Amino acid sequence: MFRTLALALTSFSCLLAQAPASDWKTATSLPGVELKTLTPAQQKVALTVLRDTPCPCGCPMLLAQCRVEDPGCGTSQMLARQVVAGAAAGQTVAQIRQALAASPAMKAASNRGKVLLDPVAIPVNGAPAKGPAKARITIIEFSDFQCPFCVRAVQQLDAVLKAYPNDVRMIYKQFPLDSHSQAALAARASLAAHAQGKFWPLHDQMYANSRAINREKILLWAKDLGLDVPRFTAALDAPATKAAVDRDLADGEQAGVNATPTIYLNGKKYQGSLEPQVLIPLIAAELKTAK
Repeated sequence: MFRTLALALTSFSCLLAQAPASDWKTATSLPGVELKTLTPAQQKVALTVLRDTPCPCGCPMLLAQCRVEDPGCGTSQMLARQVVAGAAAGQTVAQIRQALAASPAMKAASNRGKVLLDPVAIPVNGAPAKGPAKARITIIEFSDFQCPFCVRAVQQLDAVLKAYPNDVRMIYKQFPLDSHSQAALAARASLAAHAQGKFWPLHDQMYANSRAINREKILLWAKDLGLDVPRFTAALDAPATKAAVDRDLADGEQAGVNATPTIYLNGKKYQGSLEPQVLIPLIAAELKTAK
């Protein structure tokens, strides 16, 4: 009897799994979407937007469809809440659509597959740099001294600079990640060395020994590189140096940095491999259009 009951329950579960979801095209309630607080007119506005706006999570569904057929999708739920809030505020369908188009989730979706994004302004005054000041291509790198991918990027970007010694300039911006215990210390140390004109020598030393970075080693490297160690130590521990690192972090977040290394070519975020065989041809193409 128990076997028969188990088989019956299994069959019933299969039927439920195969049963079509409620018709999202006509449904007036959607999982995870609070529509009851809206007036009928506001509900109509919200549902109109939800039924004809694509979900940017990567699926081929519209927002309402995604809420019904994939209720676990956080992207559609977040955007649905934005739609409801807009409707509750008295926004029109057109206004809500415009607000959705400007949302980070929608922008990220529109940027998928692009190698270079639209240019953004990134402050670089006083940042460490190498290459001709009047180079037609400026690479801005946001990096972390303990990131293994950043370690690899040192040689990759050096290869680009060697390929275009007259046309490419590189600017370094700090982006130490919390997950790397000595990254913030290394960032401050590099700026303390920069104050004495030795940023790049200490940069190379720390990336070559990224796993060994600690305060004792940094002070030893500073001495070996000929830095004025008392002056270096004072700068390393100065609040102004920490503030400079924090500014770089804020600049990176504002520009859309969410991982290291991240580079920008003339302000355009690059979404691709840093392998020289990939990056060098891209630089060549950019040089044809760079002013």
